[in-house]
Amino acid sequence: MTTLREILRKYRIRPLKKLGQSFLIDGNIAAGIVRSSGIEGGDVVVEIGSGHGALTSLIVKEAERVVAVEIDPRMVDILREELKEASNLEIFQQDILDYDFSIPLRDSRDKNKLKIIGNIPYSISSQILFRLIDFRETISSMTLMFQKEVAERITAAPGTKEYGILSAITSMYTIPSRVMTVPADCFFPRPKVDSAVLKMEVRETPLYAAKDNDLFLKVVKCAFAKRRKTLFNNLRSSGLFPAGIEDIQMVLDRLGIDGGRRGETLTVEEFGILSDAIRDLQLS
Repeated sequence: MTTLREILRKYRIRPLKKLGQSFLIDGNIAAGIVRSSGIEGGDVVVEIGSGHGALTSLIVKEAERVVAVEIDPRMVDILREELKEASNLEIFQQDILDYDFSIPLRDSRDKNKLKIIGNIPYSISSQILFRLIDFRETISSMTLMFQKEVAERITAAPGTKEYGILSAITSMYTIPSRVMTVPADCFFPRPKVDSAVLKMEVRETPLYAAKDNDLFLKVVKCAFAKRRKTLFNNLRSSGLFPAGIEDIQMVLDRLGIDGGRRGETLTVEEFGILSDAIRDLQLS
């Protein structure tokens, strides 16, 4: 493919700020991202936010099927023209937050799960990550570009200031690792922050087998609702204990969890046993 600047001139297009468009222009970085995703010949790949095709043009050479999901109709037209020779490419103009990730495998004879790849919009990166986790049964891995600060939160360990909702939920269902840091000057327009690529291998089974995954998520969000508050005080205002604070203390004492701790000190397993105890209490 030709360079981004040549493509933008050819199609008389300017990046849209409202879509958070910042296009990858470094070919070596693009090749490194695709290589790190581990795409093989029989894979079905969904690319999020394909843009002008910096990654797409490489992915179609490796995968059996590629589904490119792009919200900007101008970029869809570019993809269809510039990659018209790629017979294994399907292009959809759609908001990725509305996309059903189970669709690509419905008519596939291959029993392998999807591999996800993309330079995702930073303004909705958390929402995209949570949606992908919702579809984890159909996904084997996710190789995604995030704002560097967000990537640090995703990979943070308990007890660190970066550890939070993203860390706990992601590590519950995936094994995240950093692939590379990407400087801001690798993009056009140049963003104000550096980026990082993470690869998240979806776990065969969650790190903790919570009885109610939705409740697990609620408990994690509750624990970080007010980061300066103790776990006990966040639970008190959560609405999860209708009978009052006595039940909160009873559950924490039974589990051996100090209510004076803050959310960032709890491990995924502790969030799991806490959510199970709350579920049992609610059903009793």
